[in-house]
Amino acid sequence: MNQSHATPILVTGGAGYIGSHTAVALHEAGFLPVLLDNLSNSERSAVDGVRTLCGTDIPFEHVDCRDEEALAAVFAAYRERGTPIQGVLHFAAFKAVGESVAHPARYASNNVGGLGTLLEAMNRAQVRHMVFSSSCTVYGEPEVVPVNEHAPFQDAESPYGWTKQASERVLTDHAKSQPGTRVALLRYFNPIGAHPSGTLGELPLGVPNNLVPFLTQAAAGIRPALTVFGNDYDTPDGTCIRDYLHVMDLAEAHVAALQWCLAQTDKPSAIRAFNLGTGTGSSVLDVIHGFERATGTPVPHVMGPRRPGDVVAIWADPSRAEHELGWKAKRSLEEALADAWRWQRSLGSEHPSR
Repeated sequence: MNQSHATPILVTGGAGYIGSHTAVALHEAGFLPVLLDNLSNSERSAVDGVRTLCGTDIPFEHVDCRDEEALAAVFAAYRERGTPIQGVLHFAAFKAVGESVAHPARYASNNVGGLGTLLEAMNRAQVRHMVFSSSCTVYGEPEVVPVNEHAPFQDAESPYGWTKQASERVLTDHAKSQPGTRVALLRYFNPIGAHPSGTLGELPLGVPNNLVPFLTQAAAGIRPALTVFGNDYDTPDGTCIRDYLHVMDLAEAHVAALQWCLAQTDKPSAIRAFNLGTGTGSSVLDVIHGFERATGTPVPHVMGPRRPGDVVAIWADPSRAEHELGWKAKRSLEEALADAWRWQRSLGSEHPSR
């Protein structure tokens, strides 16, 4: 592909887990991903991984989304080159449920405040298309599962979930106030796995907050036994249930959502929510046993108390995404876990920490 003729798309949080995998999918679809990240919760090595997989020097901007002047400079630079940025995929946010309980103000400032600053910069640059990284946490503890997009928002179970609810409201009001705005709200469930090449994967700094990276590090002997937070929930095996989808399925969904935004030319503005999941719930113990089947490697684990902010059980009804975006999850739980293990093994015995 001739990179100079590809449509530039800004990927905030582009050095993060989902942003980096999506950048690869964007490139494969013929777009030019422009990675932007402040590297506060990611590593520059992810940018190198994207460049390796894309086979070209994908641009990277070391910028914080709360710095409006720096954002404006990025948009201006591409406009002056005659290749203006045509859309934004917004991933940049803090994302750990437990951490958000301990630091709610930090999450509000970064997640909601950063979105507001980004939207102001987009207005100045007249960029009208956004794919927003939302979350199933907007539903709180759902009344009915599987959850579809008509489900009412319950009280958020964590400050992280509240920031996603608040951000969706900000984007809804923004779309009403700015003619020509098109926004896809992607409420995804639990991304896991890695690029099948083993070149790119989840690289948490310090102790992982998410299940699968801690699980793989425990299996590799880097961490102590995995603690399962609660085994007395009202579920078949007593552990929490989630909808785990492969990160590459999720990355491809973002490309489909961007194409949806770009296609809404007959409407003054458009905003639409889409659930992204497999449609199947798996418990924490299902994940542990699935990993052991997929890799032949045991997972040392112990039972512990419940963790504040955890929803008991939630999984997606992803039918709207299938019907309107033409997207459906294709990869299995065990395939995702095998890819996560391949990535973990590529890292060797080391793990990042700060």
